[in-house]
Amino acid sequence: MGRNIDSTCSQCRRSGEKLFLKGDRCSTPKCAMIKRNYAPGFHGPKGRKRLSDYGAQLAEKQKAKKFYGLLEKQFRLTLEKASKKQGDAGKNFLRALEMRLDNVVYRLGWATSRAAARQLVNHGHFTVDARKADIPSFSVKAGQTIKVKKNSANSPYFKKAVEHLKKADRPSWLNFDAKDLSAKVLHEPKDADLPQNLNVQVIIEYYSK
Repeated sequence: MGRNIDSTCSQCRRSGEKLFLKGDRCSTPKCAMIKRNYAPGFHGPKGRKRLSDYGAQLAEKQKAKKFYGLLEKQFRLTLEKASKKQGDAGKNFLRALEMRLDNVVYRLGWATSRAAARQLVNHGHFTVDARKADIPSFSVKAGQTIKVKKNSANSPYFKKAVEHLKKADRPSWLNFDAKDLSAKVLHEPKDADLPQNLNVQVIIEYYSK
């Protein structure tokens, strides 16, 4: 299985903005975007070069991939599936990414980064409608319930995560039950719930060539 082995901080610096790949650390003065807010490499401090149209499209696509932690094949296939649905292809694409199980776990506050959320899902700590779900790309649907497994709820990680759960800023399409350590998907993300820092139209133009 392929995986991205690039430095997480370098990925943010290359994108030119915080992608919150290291969780809570990204909100502290230790964040690389605060200490070294320029592209990685020898020429980075000299400033960013002006990109061509193709370069801007490629950069936006790479940023979105890093933001959700996907590799090229999975990212492209998700876009292809979204494009076949009725409605705005770009918004359908972002909704599909937002409704991935690993992203939902992150949005609920069970993990401080999508990478950590993916690991939790891979290790089988969650169920969807009382069935074990250990595939990060699993797409949740409206009405489904995501819950921490009983054995996992007693683990040190989830006991420690209680404080972080209280501070989590959850989207309106997810309803969290703190007592039961579960959450229900109320509906698909609305336009206002979709990431505003991604220019999805530019990404579609990149793949349409």
